[in-house]
Amino acid sequence: MGGFQRTHLVPSGQDWPLRIQLLGRVRASWRGRELRFGSRNAWGLLALLALRPRARPRESIAADLWPDGNASSAAALRQALWLVRSGLIDVGADPDVLLDVDDDAIGLRAELPLNLDTVRFEMLAQSRPPRSEEAVALYGGELAEGLTQECFARERERLADLYEDVLADVASALLASNELEAARLAALRLVGLDPLREEAHAVLIDVYSRRGTRSQVSRQYRRLRALLREELGVDPLPETDAVYHAAMNRAYARSARRQVATALRATPGLAATYES
Repeated sequence: MGGFQRTHLVPSGQDWPLRIQLLGRVRASWRGRELRFGSRNAWGLLALLALRPRARPRESIAADLWPDGNASSAAALRQALWLVRSGLIDVGADPDVLLDVDDDAIGLRAELPLNLDTVRFEMLAQSRPPRSEEAVALYGGELAEGLTQECFARERERLADLYEDVLADVASALLASNELEAARLAALRLVGLDPLREEAHAVLIDVYSRRGTRSQVSRQYRRLRALLREELGVDPLPETDAVYHAAMNRAYARSARRQVATALRATPGLAATYES
């Protein structure tokens, strides 16, 4: 996990008093009461403590949150810590029970069970079999949205990649179960996140062959091929080509059936001849 600690983090389904949401905008609650800090620095400190719960030197935490580091970073850390403590007190929590703080280091108490959405997301995504739809539903956005410190960047990218993987699984599963509109929406979401994900384009191509037109199938494939050539200098994978050719054949067959049905409705006498 790139150095992030997972000690005292609890699985989904357990009712622990401290809940922290890091996927999307950072939020937290104590026994159902939402914490309010009114400070980006305080939210950044809480997010970093949730990701790295074990007590660390104050200088290290300050360097993560304020990498330009000067004398003011220590003051900013003290102010952020005061705001976190005050926010906990406001919702009825004892900060000394939750926080491990001394003159040198800051962390979360080692015995503190922490309900963290990033841990639940990974458990769902990596379970066997994966619980991909539940993982997709839980993913509320990129890690710590609005917090721009570099210390969140690696974990943010890793979790975003995992989300794209489970979203691709969901799109394929929906297609396999013939839930075409849901599959289309999942694939479009994935393409919006990463336009080069071939499996998402393949799902769209397949969906359009079943409920759309040949022009939609062809246009989606051409769009993918142009993107791959422009960005990577490559052509679609053979598997994607196979999906495209099968989709075109299916779309042609659907078009032919519609044309026959239209002709039969327009010329009643032709139906008897066609059936014979």
